[in-house]
Amino acid sequence: MSDNRTRTVKSSDLELKDTVVHLNRVTKVTKGGRTFTFAAIVVVGDGNGVVGHGLGKSKEVQEAIAKGIDDAKKNLVKVPLRHGTIPHVQEGRYSGAQVLLKPAAHGTGVIAGGSMRAVLESAGITDILAKSKGSSNPQNVVKATILALASLRDAASVARQRGIELDKVFNG
Repeated sequence: MSDNRTRTVKSSDLELKDTVVHLNRVTKVTKGGRTFTFAAIVVVGDGNGVVGHGLGKSKEVQEAIAKGIDDAKKNLVKVPLRHGTIPHVQEGRYSGAQVLLKPAAHGTGVIAGGSMRAVLESAGITDILAKSKGSSNPQNVVKATILALASLRDAASVARQRGIELDKVFNG
């Protein structure tokens, strides 16, 4: 996974759109009564292969979302896309969450559940089959999806790594 560091992206030169994946209200009971805080899981992406996630916590919803967006802009990764889908099948795992991503034919659409759908659409993927296995915790599912997307490799990078020509990657 050393390849992830080379694919991190700077957010300053991108037009990023944000999506709130999950908003959690946390209650802390003290002797003075209940204290409410909010935790927001946010996904940002440019719709062209760059995506990131972040977590923001605050006593107010808008501030938690703003903090989540700032955190997400610090965790951007580049995803290799091929005609609106991913180049190959990939699995991702984070804690108890497991995700399976499969490339799909043009016109299929994004077939994915909740948290994964937000990540895939933010990345600019238009056709994909995805399955979430294991934990349904939104934070872990988002992290597993981004890990799977970050570990994707396109044919050109595989050819470079193996030291062979691009057409030999497909023909053996």
